[in-house]
Amino acid sequence: MHWIDPACLPETRGRVTQFLLNKHGELDGLVLDHERQVHFPPHLSKQVAKHIAPGDTIRVRGVKPRDADLIAAVSLMSKQGVEILDEGPNHDAPKHEKPEGRPMDVQGEVVLSLYGPKGELRGALLDDGTSLRMPPHAAAELIDYLSPGAHVQAWGHGVKTRHGRTLEVHEIAELVDADESA
Repeated sequence: MHWIDPACLPETRGRVTQFLLNKHGELDGLVLDHERQVHFPPHLSKQVAKHIAPGDTIRVRGVKPRDADLIAAVSLMSKQGVEILDEGPNHDAPKHEKPEGRPMDVQGEVVLSLYGPKGELRGALLDDGTSLRMPPHAAAELIDYLSPGAHVQAWGHGVKTRHGRTLEVHEIAELVDADESA
């Protein structure tokens, strides 16, 4: 999206409540005010981590897909006024080791459906802050499990970093007795 002039895009302001991670543990999004997902490409991960922290009020310019409450960011402005602009990936940058996922299982209540940059359903955010991630074709078939209010247990390979935890879902099930244990 580096060809889009961010100055011509609508601006959204909000407080960062948490970061979102891709399956490699890189930042690829954040949540504003507990309710709106902002997606950015993982090549911006280091810049975002350096200039933005949970609790910061930031400004985002980007596009909103038709069918998702999501902003695909073209630029992010930190509370200190540092602009993080998507100029596309730097293909000359040295490749860094991506952490290997390890077997993990999680359970909890879905508080937010998660989308890819074009508005395709890609997973869910649980009440403990864990991101569940899966390919769009799988997510489309599992929409009931990925909608706010659903109580689920999921298994797969996960990554935990100082910024959060994400699980690449291999299996998912509804927690039938979730209401009884609450």
